[in-house]
Amino acid sequence: MPAEKTLKGRVAIVTGAGRGIGRAIALVFAERGASVVVASRTVPEVEKTARDVKALGARVLAMPTDVSKSSDVDAMVQRTVDEFGKVDILVNNAGQVLHMPVAPFPDKVLGPPRMDRETTTGMSDEEWRRIMDANLSSAFYCCRAVGPHMMKQRYGKVINISSNNGSQAFPYVAAYNASKAGMNMLTRVLALEWAPYSICVNAVGPGEFRTAMTEPSWADPEAYQRHIEHIPMGREAELREVGLMAAYFAGPESDYVTGQIIHIDGGITAR
Repeated sequence: MPAEKTLKGRVAIVTGAGRGIGRAIALVFAERGASVVVASRTVPEVEKTARDVKALGARVLAMPTDVSKSSDVDAMVQRTVDEFGKVDILVNNAGQVLHMPVAPFPDKVLGPPRMDRETTTGMSDEEWRRIMDANLSSAFYCCRAVGPHMMKQRYGKVINISSNNGSQAFPYVAAYNASKAGMNMLTRVLALEWAPYSICVNAVGPGEFRTAMTEPSWADPEAYQRHIEHIPMGREAELREVGLMAAYFAGPESDYVTGQIIHIDGGITAR
């Protein structure tokens, strides 16, 4: 059944669109009729997504962009406005994760399979800043850049891709969890600041999704089983499910919804 063109005439920017959740969102937006700007640091990946978006009949612009740099973000938004005349939708999806303790333990501790280093080594200043810049500063830069355009047209939809890690504490991911908790609060604050301009700001919090970033923790059969047992609904999620929720927040059905964080996690955060 053909998708309803609920986003026809809209222009969307999707960051981290080269693969995984960002790619899935870009494809759903294209199905719904939006013109899509796909942004990612990795040129081959962003170009592949752009080709697939175009194959769905949508207008597309591939933008190799490092969203942790405000100058790159400003150039991306300006190029979008120059090419399409406006920005209606922003999806802040780009992000990174790091698994390690904040401070070194005196003895080696058995952590999760994805530990980036031995637990006898703590997190450096540079590593903390890298995760915060990739996950939170990038969203701030993108919102700051599109805000004036959306306020001028008195319309906009911002969808921040958060995580259940922004609401639940897990060991060895302090920087990631803090960045996602910060994104949740950025979502709520901007929802209040921009409500008078009919701009809706919401967040989607994916749970145990299998992506290139999380693949190492799914690849082992025992680890896979632990993932499934941790999910109340007892199944692996599909990336398209995040795309469909993002499409809801991007479309007219959610024009009175703002400041919300919706978790797509099979019930994990209900515990």
